[in-house]
Amino acid sequence: MKDLTALRDEDRFDVAAMHKWLRPFINESELPQVLQFRSGASNLTYLLQYPGRELVLRKPPVGIKAASAHDMKREYLIQSRLKPLYPIVPTMIALCEEGSVMGSDFYVMERVVGDIFRRDVPEGVTAGDISVMADSLINGLVQLHAVDASILDELNKGPGYVQRQVQGWSTRYRNALTDDVPNGEKLMAWLEANRPDDVGSCVIHGDWRIDNLVFDVEHGRIVGVLDWELATVGDPLMDLGSALAYWVDSDDEPAFASLRRQPSHLPGMPRRDEFVGRYLALSGRGCDDFTFYEIFGLFRLAVIIQQIWARYRAGQTTNPAFAGFGGAVTTLINRAEGEIR
Repeated sequence: MKDLTALRDEDRFDVAAMHKWLRPFINESELPQVLQFRSGASNLTYLLQYPGRELVLRKPPVGIKAASAHDMKREYLIQSRLKPLYPIVPTMIALCEEGSVMGSDFYVMERVVGDIFRRDVPEGVTAGDISVMADSLINGLVQLHAVDASILDELNKGPGYVQRQVQGWSTRYRNALTDDVPNGEKLMAWLEANRPDDVGSCVIHGDWRIDNLVFDVEHGRIVGVLDWELATVGDPLMDLGSALAYWVDSDDEPAFASLRRQPSHLPGMPRRDEFVGRYLALSGRGCDDFTFYEIFGLFRLAVIIQQIWARYRAGQTTNPAFAGFGGAVTTLINRAEGEIR
């Protein structure tokens, strides 16, 4: 359980109060043992270990946050609606909107059991396992984008998704800017001047990467897709571009390669251009030039990290995993600006 740790002081909550609220939904009388997942840099994720089952609890962090972020009701709704059509979504247990229980909304879901691969894979993972990971990653995204988006119709803001994303993430970056990262104005101006029209509208995950997937490698499939915080209805190529921001090829520059958090560099994994080509072939979508989407993905990831870095700089979190986030933002902005034509 190397992904789990004891609760950090700033992330503790009243376990007895939470359990009292949850009991009617789960038929467990004893208090759970509670551990905290190390992964996840935005919402907080906990493991509730009951004698007869393991559950996962998600809640927002303490401190200033973007107005539209950390919406537990939204996450719960998305996964509940998707489950019948996209079965690898976790099973939802209950949503709490009573602030007196934990001071914020939170939800509880079944834990998905399987393998989660992060920066480095353990010994014993074969070339065949890597191929399963790669195929499952691309196929899973194509299948998600084929789900009937009408199930989340209230999240569909209509045409103009690309424009809203460029403007929205630019505003978030400016609002979270600190004095130790690039101002990004050149990059934001380029994105605004070069944004394409929407190519379609579908359910998108918003944070599609290997370490948000739970694999059953033995049977060659994904058994779970986690972290639906950024999911919505929007442009599929924007989702693909966001996914590629995490994708480090084996020969990438050292600064960018140092940000790798998934085993995308291993033999058997597709390169970025191969990833795009396979997605387009499987989905039937066309794209003559993917440059905008790749640059947008890098910028968007920089904004996500900068929002966390601003919280860390302000002392709103002491998680040591965030200590290098300012440098990561600089690397991503510089890389994106270097790609501008």
